Amino acid sequence: MKKVVTWLGLSLLTVFLLAACGDDKNSNGTTATGEEPLKIVTSFTIIADMAREIGGDLVEVYNLVPTGTDPHEYEPLPNDIKAATNADVLFYNGLNLEGGEHGWFFKMMDTVNQKEDNIFSLTERVEPMYLSGGDGREEEINPHAFIDPAVGVKMAEDMRDVLVKKHPKKSDEIQKRGDEYVQRLKDIEKDYEDRINDIPEKNRTLVTSERAFQYLAKRFGLNEAFIWEIDTEENGSPTQIKELVEFIKSHEVPVLFIESNVDERPMETVANETGVRIAEKRIYSDEIGQPGDEVDTYVKYLNYNIDLIHDEMSK
Repeated sequence: MKKVVTWLGLSLLTVFLLAACGDDKNSNGTTATGEEPLKIVTSFTIIADMAREIGGDLVEVYNLVPTGTDPHEYEPLPNDIKAATNADVLFYNGLNLEGGEHGWFFKMMDTVNQKEDNIFSLTERVEPMYLSGGDGREEEINPHAFIDPAVGVKMAEDMRDVLVKKHPKKSDEIQKRGDEYVQRLKDIEKDYEDRINDIPEKNRTLVTSERAFQYLAKRFGLNEAFIWEIDTEENGSPTQIKELVEFIKSHEVPVLFIESNVDERPMETVANETGVRIAEKRIYSDEIGQPGDEVDTYVKYLNYNIDLIHDEMSK
């Protein structure tokens, strides 16, 4: 009797598993093409979105730092450790976003004993820009290069090339998807150039809370100003606000921008003391939104930002 019950239970389990399998994956975990998907781990949301766009159903993406969480000092969870251990490929931003060589990401890599040839920075071809330091801090790399769509092109190209090598049986499909995605980003880069050139020259000063837009400003010839250079324990100090207020009073600044992930109060103080208005919508810097949000992909992120910059600075 025990054997019959066991057999019956296993049979029902098999039927359940077969019925539960989706359109994209079979019951053995492979994709609809019959290939095992590459297990990819990404350090933050923008890279995760790139991987899904380029890999499609040929990849299975696990992202580490969720929306709304600081990527500089993240603390990996048990599920993160498991995913990193089993990953075929791991992508990270670099440029000190994940804390550098001694930060949380590489400490986790050491813990899970991942092979070096499975771990890839997507900013190897990006010339780093530096924050000047101050308040006793040393000069450090500005990690926000991905705000510039030209950098996004390089990141996507490098990811595409890695995935082509890592999934040779489906290299043609990945190459095609990657090429199409890279071209979309190149089109956006051209749109940035055209629309920033359309802004009256006297209005081309971009004022934000944090100095996250340094790469973008240099690429497209914008002046930049900010309250603080990088997130620290003291953001929006009286000294920082005073310096920005003085700058604004001596320049023709059309509008002030507040990032999606920062406290609005320091910039509101600046607006009150200068009489310069704050943009109607927030600008995005460190991350994309949750699935279903207005800005839930990197392409939407780039398009949203240039729409906002152009429309607000052209008034």
